[in-house]
Amino acid sequence: MFDIGFSELLVIAVVALVVLGPERLPKAARFAGLWVRRARNQWDSVKQELERELQAEDIKRQMQDVRQGMQDTENQLRASGEAMRREAEQMQQHSDTLAQQVRAPAPAEQPPHLVDAPGPVVASPDGAAIAPTPAESAGDTVADTAAETPARTERPS
Repeated sequence: MFDIGFSELLVIAVVALVVLGPERLPKAARFAGLWVRRARNQWDSVKQELERELQAEDIKRQMQDVRQGMQDTENQLRASGEAMRREAEQMQQHSDTLAQQVRAPAPAEQPPHLVDAPGPVVASPDGAAIAPTPAESAGDTVADTAAETPARTERPS
């Protein structure tokens, strides 16, 4: 801190001895030591107080970060819960709709064997309803399909 060497301290001690004399020099040295100790103690207490305040600020900042993180997590959890609740409601509505469709009777206009028939239903000249085969609905004729595929023989099991 101060650039005082041994020779300079020796000069100060000799001047103090000459000015104060041998009787008052020990009291003056004790008094000077007391003031130096008090100044050091005061400086140390100020330094410790500043360090405590900095630590307290750091802890407060960390607590705010943790609180913000908790609030963000809470908001995410709430949003996730809301999304799950909406999905559950949609699935419940969908299952209710499917249950109503299953419970509803088949329409009376079509015979039961044609309810699940794919494609359009064509009327024959005598008025009966005929559902075309997949080959006919694609534009192929039955004869073309029969010529391209080999005949199958079914074996009884």
